[in-house]
This record gives sequence, structure tokens and C-alpha cells, in this order.
Amino acid sequence: MVHITGGGFYENIPRVLPDGIGVEIDVTAWPRLPVFELLRKWGDVAWPEMYRTFNMGIGMIMIVDAGDASAVMKNLADRNEKAYVIGRTVKAGADRVVLGGGVFNG
Repeated sequence: MVHITGGGFYENIPRVLPDGIGVEIDVTAWPRLPVFELLRKWGDVAWPEMYRTFNMGIGMIMIVDAGDASAVMKNLADRNEKAYVIGRTVKAGADRVVLGGGVFNG
């Protein structure tokens, strides 16, 4: 588990990953709250920096075995917790956290 605080996705997620493992995150897998669009616009902040600085609506990430994902999602739903499958682990490349989809495509 990793709390997405200051440092956002790029700095926090690698802290809980074993050596040689990275993540690919699909930023379209959860709703982006309107406040983040306002912050980006008012501060003229690039999208990568938004995901570096803010949590973009994701407060906690749990990295679980793919075979356990359905059970974890059900457990969270049973507790009335909103949860999304937002990515997957991969062999680490030059960047341990790769964001894709939405604002990162095109």
C-alpha cells in the first residue's frame, strides 16, 4: 500500500516496489475531479507536474496480485469504499512509473 501525498504518483509509488518492478497507470481508470482542472489552468501547470504534485483523486494505492484483485475489489465495495483498478506492474524501465491514457495520449 502507498499513500499518494506530496510527490504524487512519481515519487510515492516506487517506494513500495521491489527492485526491477515498475507500474503502468491508466489515468482514465478513475474520474478526474474538476478541482484539478482548475488548479492546472490557474497555475498553468503541465499534466505530468499535476500527477507529480497532487494525488489527482487517488489517496491510496494497493498493489496486489492480479489473482487477488477481484476479491480485494469486492472487499472494498462491501465496505462502501470507492476503488478502481488503475494499472499493472511491469518490468521496470527507465521510468518506474509510466502514466498513459487521456491527457498522456496525443
